[in-house]
Amino acid sequence: MAPKVPTVRLNNGLEMPVLGLGTYMATEDEGIAAVKMAIDEGYRHIDTAYFYQNESQVGKAVRDKIAEGVIKREDVFIVTKVWNTYHAPEHVEQAFQKSLDNLGLDYIDLYLVHWPTGWKFSGWTPDDFLPMDAEGKTINSDVDYLDTWKAMEKLMKTGKVKSIGVSNFNSEQMTRLLANCTIKPVTNQVECNPGINQRKLIDFCRKHDIVITAYSPLGRPNLTDPVVGTEGIPKHALDDPRVVEIGKRYGKSSGQVVLRYLIELGTIPIPKSSRLERIRQNIDLFDFKLTPEEIKVMDGFNTGGRTVPFNFSREHKYFPFNLEY
Repeated sequence: MAPKVPTVRLNNGLEMPVLGLGTYMATEDEGIAAVKMAIDEGYRHIDTAYFYQNESQVGKAVRDKIAEGVIKREDVFIVTKVWNTYHAPEHVEQAFQKSLDNLGLDYIDLYLVHWPTGWKFSGWTPDDFLPMDAEGKTINSDVDYLDTWKAMEKLMKTGKVKSIGVSNFNSEQMTRLLANCTIKPVTNQVECNPGINQRKLIDFCRKHDIVITAYSPLGRPNLTDPVVGTEGIPKHALDDPRVVEIGKRYGKSSGQVVLRYLIELGTIPIPKSSRLERIRQNIDLFDFKLTPEEIKVMDGFNTGGRTVPFNFSREHKYFPFNLEY
């Protein structure tokens, strides 16, 4: 029997499962199969984005599982995001409608501003997603993310979206947004894993009743070879003998230990996988808890290093990673 995933109550009173399936780079048939497997294994929170070019696959998988009677629409929490080239208020509603049409659903549970950085609008095809100059830097727009947020708030009046939030916002950007919004974001989705555990941002957001969703929760282990950090700690906690040993105590993999750690920090991890064994493992987290000593071991991996540094948009006035958190 599939594990039942607990939920967290958002600041608008709605419930969000504390674990989701990430779908970045899961496209075509792989994307459909991964989402179907995940739903069969008990996942009820699926994260996508217009930029990922797989909303239609996610939507098809969800609709198929509804048709099979495995889930009802209200059982599953669907998240997608407005891309950087659509920050102008007049584009936000169009971008949302395109996502909704791609998904083929009546509503979206959570719609996020993918980044605080707005870029030049040049169209709606994947060729238009990354407007770059000759030096490989993004061609930026001067749209203020506060104006983008006002357009997000307007979407709430349509009834087609239940909650709105942000992604990759730092504490200063969150403070400015909170001082100027009428609807508070329910979440801030950021990179969060043992290498960048975001404790300060988690605490900051918790004070404002905003949850942190953790993308790249396993540190994107397939991205590069493990790099030894300044203190001789491997970049990826997954390979560390201490983490493997913690896992053995509970009959769990090191990946499960990492995901459990992130849940205990108060985040909502969204690990991506297309393999059934891994999808099963990643949800099997709710029959053990780490001790304070084990959490201290996990805390020791934090260097603040990012696997998603976003450097090609570093010149943007709203580039979010110049601050510690």
